[in-house]
Amino acid sequence: MSSLEGKRILLTERDHFMGPAIHERLTREGAQVIADNSDLTQPGACETLVRDAGDVDILIPNLADPAEALPVQELGDERWHQAFDRLVHPLHRLVRAVTPQMLARGAGKIIVIGSASALRGMPNQGAYSAARGAQVSYVKAVGAELAPKGIQLNLIAQNWVDNPTYFTKEMQAHPKWDALVKSQVPAGRLGTGEEDAAFVAFLCGDESDFFVGQVFPFCGGWAV
Repeated sequence: MSSLEGKRILLTERDHFMGPAIHERLTREGAQVIADNSDLTQPGACETLVRDAGDVDILIPNLADPAEALPVQELGDERWHQAFDRLVHPLHRLVRAVTPQMLARGAGKIIVIGSASALRGMPNQGAYSAARGAQVSYVKAVGAELAPKGIQLNLIAQNWVDNPTYFTKEMQAHPKWDALVKSQVPAGRLGTGEEDAAFVAFLCGDESDFFVGQVFPFCGGWAV
């Protein structure tokens, strides 16, 4: 029997970023996935989502934001705030809302689907990279805080993984796509959603209990 059999897993942005692949894999593993697509930037949305979900064994904040390329001189306040409103504030609100029940049980897992852009400088991505970097620092700090209480909080820092938000089918159909990937990714290819979701499933399972506050690059060597 899968170690995820019967686990209640709350997954955000099911139709975006890594949501589709993660949902499919965890459901196949026997988990009961509460898949959400609501706008978590709205006041009270995160708290309502967690409350309505009921018992949550595992929380997967899968949060996406367009990686809009802008030189710093053109990076306005609206775009800066948008990145943090979509990637950082919902993360904290979700964790804040779900941890009381996990603390009461003395057990729980939180796996953040982040970005390797926090680990390597990307020109013209100041807002996006800063927000993804904030996720990394948050996970390290709060992961160390929650670990003694039986809760494992970790982050997958990924890039160059097939998904419908950042690497669309239209993008991958471009004649120069294969050459671009080979020039950027030491592994020489795009990672699959299935590979990523398999790693998520491992972090959801009991075998990963010794990982806390860690950031795992998942990007074919693009950032190590």
